[in-house]
Amino acid sequence: MQTYTFKEHFIELKQRFLKIFCVFFASFCICYYYSDEIYNFLLKPLAQAGNKDLRKVIYTGLAEAFFTYLKLAAFSSLIIVFPFIAFQVFRFVSPGLHLRERKIAAFILFASPILFWSGGFFVFYYVMPKAWQFFLSFESVNTNIPIVLEAKVSEYLNLIIQLFLAFGLAFQLPIIILILNLFKVLSVKSLKKRRRLSIVINFIIAGILTPPDVISQLALAIPLLLLYEISILMCKLVENRKADVGY
Repeated sequence: MQTYTFKEHFIELKQRFLKIFCVFFASFCICYYYSDEIYNFLLKPLAQAGNKDLRKVIYTGLAEAFFTYLKLAAFSSLIIVFPFIAFQVFRFVSPGLHLRERKIAAFILFASPILFWSGGFFVFYYVMPKAWQFFLSFESVNTNIPIVLEAKVSEYLNLIIQLFLAFGLAFQLPIIILILNLFKVLSVKSLKKRRRLSIVINFIIAGILTPPDVISQLALAIPLLLLYEISILMCKLVENRKADVGY
């Protein structure tokens, strides 16, 4: 464990923020250059859910598409540089940690981006196609005036970001529970005892974070229940390790 003065901490923190900003800015420029390709990729679930030859995405404000692409580039960049941010956080806190604490911090900061990406992968390839089919089922050509979807570029991107963040953050559940276990706020015994309560809470969280359709809510609630059980196993391993080393 190393010790630093407040000034040294501040200088190092500023340097790491500068590195993160430079990497983020470079990533942002690249993502904005390829924003058309990225947005086209995000449109795949919508194109596959209906007749893509008749489907179109519109914008109603003069600058709407421009600001949508800026937001898309910023969000894409954040996802890309997430591991680099986690690495910089680890390098900043690791000198003040013991060896065992350093290993736990490395595991948490390594697993967090992977879990976030897993949530995004799950929502894009499993949830979105089914949710989009549900939403498009309200289209009708048998009415006096046909009811068809003409999604706005900004609204479509906002919905995707909402789903990505909801599932990405929800998939951090094992990390959150592990941290609480390390700080002795939760134990394996209490986690097992509160299984029924966790089911109710997970469905409430799914209802808040996802759009108001049953498919999206179930698609988030069920993985959360599985992640809760994985969290119990992780905490059990940590507690057994503590008992073995007498920590």
